[in-house]
Amino acid sequence: MSATVATLAKEEENHGKLKAVEDQHGGIIVNMEEPMDSSLFASLLEASILQWREQGKKGLWIKLAREHSNLVDPAIKAGFKFHHAEPDYLMLVHWISNAPDTLPANASHRVAIGAFVMNANREILVVQESNGRFSGAGIWKLPTGAVDEGEDICTAAVREVKEETGIDTEFVEVLAFKERHKSFFRKSELFFVCMLRPHSFKIQRQVSEIEAAQWMAVEDYMAQPFVRENEVFNFVTKVGLSKIDGNYAGFSTILSTTSSRKKSYLYFNKDAARMLPSKL
Repeated sequence: MSATVATLAKEEENHGKLKAVEDQHGGIIVNMEEPMDSSLFASLLEASILQWREQGKKGLWIKLAREHSNLVDPAIKAGFKFHHAEPDYLMLVHWISNAPDTLPANASHRVAIGAFVMNANREILVVQESNGRFSGAGIWKLPTGAVDEGEDICTAAVREVKEETGIDTEFVEVLAFKERHKSFFRKSELFFVCMLRPHSFKIQRQVSEIEAAQWMAVEDYMAQPFVRENEVFNFVTKVGLSKIDGNYAGFSTILSTTSSRKKSYLYFNKDAARMLPSKL
């Protein structure tokens, strides 16, 4: 055992339990930032659980960085289970109370976008993917992609179109969205169809993921058997055309700031907002 680990071990032994902080709900969070021998960890964890149970604590969380994977086994043997994992850490959780378990589950959804982009000639920006379930099928489809962690839906739509086709766009509004369950590692998916306004028109496809990209007459796009026979794709196109013709209003954005001064967007229907009372 190195001097650093030995010193840390001595400190932990003197305290008799693992270093931890309380969460906002009276639970306990252990963030293992330093290396520790697995046997010592098991011993301290057992003693800590006894003390936390006596204190009436309910939910226990242990955050293990990748380099502390040796501590996973003793944590599991102590009753912990996996909650979620990120590239640099694993989170484990344990409910030690006899009361009903109220620990929040891991995130249940991921978010994706589809981009409806039409030019002044009533041509839709479409792509053929070189990977995935549409690869090699000859199907022309709207640009799509996943929203990155911490990314706004409106920003993701603009980014995905730029990456896949090289076209610069401006977010207009969310036309519609759908929900699909068990679509990605047992998670559900929220898929937002966004209308974008093009600011450039020369296509430069993403070679790694896009087989082809073009501006296609909307009539030709809708004539594809895939679009004609797929109720959702067919309906989304009609919604997009209704918006272009001024007969439909989706959800626009207004920039808002939370109490923590973080910026976010509120999505709302402008037409409906005109009917809101000016005074309460």
